[in-house]
Amino acid sequence: MADTKVDAGPRAANSSLARLVALAGLPAAAADSVEIVGGGPVFPTRYNIVPPGAAVIAATGLAAADLWKLKTGRQQRVRVSGHAAAAALRSSRYLKINGEKPAEDPEKITGFYPLRDGRWMYLHCNFFNLRDRNVGVLGVPAKRDAVTPAVAKWDGIELENAIFAAGGACGFVRSEEEWRALPQMQTVARLPLLEIIKIGEAPPRPLPDGDRPLSGVRVLDLTRVLAGPTCARTLAEHGADVLRVTREDLADMGMTDFDTGIGKLCTHIDLRNPAEAETMRGLIRTCDVFSQSYRPGALAHHGLSPEALAEQRPGIVYVTLSAWGHEGVWRERRGYDTVVQSANGMAYRPNNARPAFLPVSAQDYVAGYLLAYGAMVALGRRVREGGSWLVRASLAGAGHFIRQHGLFDPAEYENLPAELSADELQSLLMQHDSPIGRLTHLAPVVQMSETPARWARPAVPRGFNQPVWPERE
Repeated sequence: MADTKVDAGPRAANSSLARLVALAGLPAAAADSVEIVGGGPVFPTRYNIVPPGAAVIAATGLAAADLWKLKTGRQQRVRVSGHAAAAALRSSRYLKINGEKPAEDPEKITGFYPLRDGRWMYLHCNFFNLRDRNVGVLGVPAKRDAVTPAVAKWDGIELENAIFAAGGACGFVRSEEEWRALPQMQTVARLPLLEIIKIGEAPPRPLPDGDRPLSGVRVLDLTRVLAGPTCARTLAEHGADVLRVTREDLADMGMTDFDTGIGKLCTHIDLRNPAEAETMRGLIRTCDVFSQSYRPGALAHHGLSPEALAEQRPGIVYVTLSAWGHEGVWRERRGYDTVVQSANGMAYRPNNARPAFLPVSAQDYVAGYLLAYGAMVALGRRVREGGSWLVRASLAGAGHFIRQHGLFDPAEYENLPAELSADELQSLLMQHDSPIGRLTHLAPVVQMSETPARWARPAVPRGFNQPVWPERE
């Protein structure tokens, strides 16, 4: 049942921003420099996505403004449009190369499949390793006409457990009531939305010189898909030197990588190779932010845990994203926005109707902006008091945060257009030339009065750059 008196306007966004300010330990008056305009509902979804989206984006601007004040003593204003924030929650949708949208893979088997009892299972097969593990459990080839009857032989929880045990990724489509009854949901509700934790001692360190809040700040980005890459892209908006690290044999997200890759360098490093692992350690020795989205503990055997890096690089800010939270029985399960939407009730439709995802990847983007906010707050703490810092959030936590903003009655959203008007959308887009052609994409949403958010580098193909930091100005 929908909540009553759902507030989709600036007041709700400002209330959420105040919560984020308190979470970060900033003075309540910090939010006075922020203006949030416009509201929702914007897109046809029962979830009240605009206030949390606008709040987390505004929070990144507020944190950037605080860093600028630390550098210069000057205050600046921050402004965010609710409609622009809604578009930012599906930023990759607007990417075009040379005026054309990228084609869909006709052989894609990712999607919803009916189970034995008429319930639904979502299989995440966007990466070849996950696809192979998922169909391996089913014992069929990676073809939709083979997968469909195979899934129909299973019960939902049984198949979900089997796939996760095999290292795959899927989501049994639950109702919100079923999700709330799970122990993992209780863990998610208990954990803070965003954590900024001191994990080591280091002397205070001033921000590098430069004409932007994050000029000269070095960010190693080991994240994939949307949330983690959005965090690093946001840091690049405010002047950080971001070096994305991937591996040549890992599957990518296609054109989505170019949307989240704006403003970044990109290099290949294989940690299984001792020489390349040493290259990584060399990059870490002079970096400021290390961002990763592997499952909790997955990087520890490479010597890349938060505690290890706090020892190797005192003063580091370690940013980590998980799907389900860093605690609980599901902590080591793989997860993506669509997987979490399947499990937590967002994709559920009553009476076993075919599930459907939100028209935005709200959990991904909200989590990504949260992490960028946390990273900048931690950098500010490093200036003021020193120390090494851990910043963490989860997709499931972002989903819980979104749900706390209430649900609309169907009459409030069912007839909304699926897209912003052409004029409004055009005002939000920009173009830049890249090594693969001219890209059309969303411009930065946050507006800063003194240091406008912008990207200084084009998006580049994977492995385009050498594993070295650019010279600081």
